Amino acid sequence: MTSSAYASDEQRWAAVQRRDGAADGLFYYSVRSTGVYCRPSCAARRALRRNVAFHASCAAAELAGFRPCLRCRPDLAPLAQRQGAIVARICALIEAAPEEPDLDSLAREAGMSRFHFHRVFKAHTGITPKAYAAARRGARVQAGLARAGSVTDALYAAGYQSSARFYAGAPALLGMTPGAFRAGGSGARIRFAIGACSLGAILVAATEKGICAILMGDDPDALARDLQDRFPRAELVGADADFEATVARVVGLVEAPEIGLDLPLDVRGTAFQQRVWQALREIPAGRTVSYAELAALVGTPKGARAVAGACAANALAVAIPCHRVVRNDGSISGYRWGVERKQALLEREAGK
Repeated sequence: MTSSAYASDEQRWAAVQRRDGAADGLFYYSVRSTGVYCRPSCAARRALRRNVAFHASCAAAELAGFRPCLRCRPDLAPLAQRQGAIVARICALIEAAPEEPDLDSLAREAGMSRFHFHRVFKAHTGITPKAYAAARRGARVQAGLARAGSVTDALYAAGYQSSARFYAGAPALLGMTPGAFRAGGSGARIRFAIGACSLGAILVAATEKGICAILMGDDPDALARDLQDRFPRAELVGADADFEATVARVVGLVEAPEIGLDLPLDVRGTAFQQRVWQALREIPAGRTVSYAELAALVGTPKGARAVAGACAANALAVAIPCHRVVRNDGSISGYRWGVERKQALLEREAGK
């Protein structure tokens, strides 16, 4: 809503009664019987209308002789904003730490209890502090493996204290053994083919485990380079008759998304990304959800931004239907393979 929605005292009082968070910052209200002023969303006991006055700013309320409520702290930034700043600071601390900080030390740094910090961090990032630290270590390992030096050097430089722990999760993180990743995919066998569909060029690639990429675009060569750049020394195998049948099934999915895809997928990502992608696969054709609704589905109601990042990281177009996620107002937002393609897919699923 805009400020015009709270132009009259009647509208402001209605916002206070429903504890409307959208009105926070647009006006404040004071309570004569307590001598305090609050945000419209304050969870304090509701005051009687005859004791309430409205103010355009904190300064105006204080000039009128009222003090800030100790519950909603109207004189400070909104709680979500303050918590977001704390979480951002803790994320920077985790990224800079040579070893993974323990939960107790992070909670002390945040000025919160262990339990409360864990809940706030997960609400804002979509993952736990431990999972965030693991993802950052994984990213450092990938960068380290791409440079000169041994695999052991890379994993210890990234903060792993046990090589066994890293190797246990390496295939899901890297998609192959660390040695093969360091060699640019040397020894990895990836079958791929480029075809055409009504939305343009389409590339389908698969490992022995399943389909690992479905990419769409206007330039077939650009799609091939996208695959080759990640694993420049992998064994990229051109399509054979069996794989052409797989590509045909994927193209059929693009043309009619409601049919679904029963082929195995090789899905790689962080624990949070995989949760988001699994939730996406459970959204039926013809239905859309907002980023906020998707965040709630994966148990992180304040993690809409993290959910959007997971959608952007999806490399399996249509099979993991991130095109079914729209803005809160229902409008079409960005899509890795182009907004026009997203619109076309949604129209097909709606039967238009």
